Amino acid sequence: MNEIVIRVISLATYARLKAYIVTVLPLNNMIIYSLPEGLWVFCITLTSKPYYITRNNWRIDGMFIPLIFCVSLEILQLFHIANGRFDFMDIGVSVVFWLLGSYIVSDKCEKQDIFTRPNSKTIVCLASYCIVYLAHVFK
Repeated sequence: MNEIVIRVISLATYARLKAYIVTVLPLNNMIIYSLPEGLWVFCITLTSKPYYITRNNWRIDGMFIPLIFCVSLEILQLFHIANGRFDFMDIGVSVVFWLLGSYIVSDKCEKQDIFTRPNSKTIVCLASYCIVYLAHVFK
């Protein structure tokens, strides 16, 4: 997003605007770096709840996939396979938002296999995972 803004308004204007915003609205590092990931985990938890994945004799409830996904991405960062820096705070914030999405927001619909019949909801769910992945690996 920053790259797009820089191309539209110029790097010098962007730098002045950023410096002004930082002085007017100082933010904690957790809010800057961990909260966005937590919000994405909340979103993919909500979109994943109606689904499950079956492979061989395993059936994984879609509600648990965001938790596995975010922890796996952090582990990939730990071993420098994915861009970014491994941070326990990211995992903690992601777990909190996963819990909120899993247990606070109720879901009464019948679960279905995400790969059986693609529709607009399954495409949105899978696209959400792509966005979270790209947010981790894109430089």
